Amino acid sequence: MPTPHLPELLEFLRFPSISTQSENRQSMEDCAEWLATRLKLAGLKTQVHPTGGHPVVIARNTHLSTRKTVLIYGHYDVQPVDPIQEWESDPFEPVIRDGVIFARGATDNKGQIFAHICGVTDALREEGDLAVNLIFLIEGEEEIGSPHLGRFLEEHRDELACDIIAISDTGMVAPGTPTFTYALRGIAAMEVTVKGPSIDLHSGIYGGAVVNPATVAAKIAASFHDSDWRVTIPHFYDSVLPLQAWEKESWGNNVIAEKALWETSGAPELSGETGFTALERVWARPTAEINGIGGGYQGEGTKTVLPKEAFVKWTFRLVPGQNPEEILALAEAHVRQFEIPGVRLTIKRGHSGLPYLMDPMSPYGQAAQRALEKAFGKPTCLIREGGSIPIVETFKSILGADTLLLGLALPDCRAHAPGENFPIANFEIGIQLNRCLLKEIGS
Repeated sequence: MPTPHLPELLEFLRFPSISTQSENRQSMEDCAEWLATRLKLAGLKTQVHPTGGHPVVIARNTHLSTRKTVLIYGHYDVQPVDPIQEWESDPFEPVIRDGVIFARGATDNKGQIFAHICGVTDALREEGDLAVNLIFLIEGEEEIGSPHLGRFLEEHRDELACDIIAISDTGMVAPGTPTFTYALRGIAAMEVTVKGPSIDLHSGIYGGAVVNPATVAAKIAASFHDSDWRVTIPHFYDSVLPLQAWEKESWGNNVIAEKALWETSGAPELSGETGFTALERVWARPTAEINGIGGGYQGEGTKTVLPKEAFVKWTFRLVPGQNPEEILALAEAHVRQFEIPGVRLTIKRGHSGLPYLMDPMSPYGQAAQRALEKAFGKPTCLIREGGSIPIVETFKSILGADTLLLGLALPDCRAHAPGENFPIANFEIGIQLNRCLLKEIGS
């Protein structure tokens, strides 16, 4: 029988809390107030804090000096729904098909953070108290890079002091497989615009006399990798920390994770940097990925133009040891060699975030593994993750606490894409995971 909390989760999912779109500001505020009310009903002291952007919701139990303090982080904002025509149902009117909830935010992150809220609710109702001092911090700007959260943490450092942080905003390697993520890749974004003539030109009249910006952009893009798919930027790999022997052995035996990676990719086969397995490439090797490239005529058929400009957008996924600002400086220096007569290059840096690494065998790491094993009834799979959650390293630098990444998202959850989904079974096991985790840390 489904959890009695399911109707509340569906209500939570109905808020169109898209943080990047200004027309949704009222929905963001309404969602934050709904959360605060729900946390208050659970028996927690709750506040909604305004920021320079969307509100932060804080809730806590009564704190005792004899207990460990756990901060649970999540976010109530979601990604835009475009392209809307690819959804089978209204993204903000959740539907359940074959035990799976389909809605924007179902996995990222409303379903996962609400499982923690329900776990605390049940524990307080049944046991009257928790084994730990608890702080919920739920923000509304994760999907736009958490621009105000760092300052918020600085301003509220003392009241947010904690021993450990828990986040469920990562993935599982396969259904039913408890997964503990102990490292994340960092990120650094960059865009290069190549400008040539003042207007698009006739390619017959001017071709050969005017440098084509699209050709230069294509040369820049192609220059970032060699034939072995290694990044060619000088000194790019200098700070990369090597994998430990136990990691290579563990990942080499993880057939389930590699199979899931291939199946959900839709690619004919997995391939990449020579000398590394697919999991090593995703979890522990840095990358330089083109996210967008364009210039000139994009319509049907032929239009004989020499475009006035072209662009390339990259994101670099970085591993422990690498610094985003240092990598961007190296990338800019690499690009500048293509600044030839006839074109001008504009280089724009985007958002960035540091990589994260913790010791999974630390006392808190082992407590997390025990909690996962109790909730799922299986041994825990230890992984790094290829994605980035920049706020994790911000927590570390400001609050001085490590983060336990306890993912409940399946490989086919379609976060950020049409058809985002979250199995009810994962929601229910997330509730149990919360209760096991707080007891393990408390003991």
